[in-house]
Amino acid sequence: MADDLRSTLERVGSRFDLGEYEIDAYLAVLHHGELSASEIADRTDVPQPRVYDTVRSLAERGLVELRESRPMKVVALDPEVAFDDVQSSLDALVDELERRYTAPSREAEAAALVKSRATILRYLEDVIEAADYELALSLTPDLLRRFRAPLADAVDSGVSVELLLTPARRAPDPEEFDYRDVATAVRARRGITTPVLAVADGRYSVYATQDALREDVERYGVIFNRSALGFLVSGFFGTVLWTTADTLVSATPEPSFPRRYASIRRAVKDVHELGGDFYASVVGRDVETGAEVVVEGQIVDVNYDASEQVANLTVDTDDGPVDVGGRVAALEDVEGREFLLGRDRIPSRE
Repeated sequence: MADDLRSTLERVGSRFDLGEYEIDAYLAVLHHGELSASEIADRTDVPQPRVYDTVRSLAERGLVELRESRPMKVVALDPEVAFDDVQSSLDALVDELERRYTAPSREAEAAALVKSRATILRYLEDVIEAADYELALSLTPDLLRRFRAPLADAVDSGVSVELLLTPARRAPDPEEFDYRDVATAVRARRGITTPVLAVADGRYSVYATQDALREDVERYGVIFNRSALGFLVSGFFGTVLWTTADTLVSATPEPSFPRRYASIRRAVKDVHELGGDFYASVVGRDVETGAEVVVEGQIVDVNYDASEQVANLTVDTDDGPVDVGGRVAALEDVEGREFLLGRDRIPSRE
């Protein structure tokens, strides 16, 4: 099988191993249908002494036909026929390469810099598809259209999607674009300086400037996967970008519960706005010892600022009330990383 793959690669490569003269001559003949050797020399930069060698090379590759007349005619073959075997070889080659391809492990990349536009776009789609329950996004309108299908899949699977579009003036009109298909809540923000980013479940994120997604500019994007630094992207989105944007589509007024959150801001906002009894199971760390803890009980108090920049909650546990904050909390008892909220009882994590 290895020998077959190598021979296929060599066969495809040899068909496209065309020199400058061969390319010029082939395009000229393709345009006119047929030409004589002298006409090729007149219409291209191929020197007269090199024309015959050049067209014979094209004939050997099956791209043209030589008709022995006076003068000899070089006749273009239908590209669909001329490249049929190449197309078949390419299809077989790609299938075989796909079978041999080993996808790079995301788990190994705690933090990484990526340079190319194609790689940044691949990671953006990867983050969108990786979200299990919460997704925060800052996209351009063009990227929204590009990722419409995976975003719709995320919404269909119950992922809560906060979508920020920038620049606002280019955002699709809600009367013409069904945002509910791709997001739970949508806002638009002025300025092309707003970065492009995506955060899945508060754990896996990508951040890049809009310049980094232009073909003619080399910039870097940053990937955080299960990195302690990843919360910076989520926090920046929630406190700097989301709070300074205008609402296009409001969030669903009554989400279903139990519900998981990676962001304490989103969790506390729902408790504050929906009212009534809530119960919580919070996974986090003790802010003084760093020990892993699970805080469970009824939520008896929330601290929520309309700017969405301040948010914490108090859970009444068997050992007494525990104050819970978000990432890198210092004033509260516990730094919360994942919040599971229920309506009538402590939600089960099973």
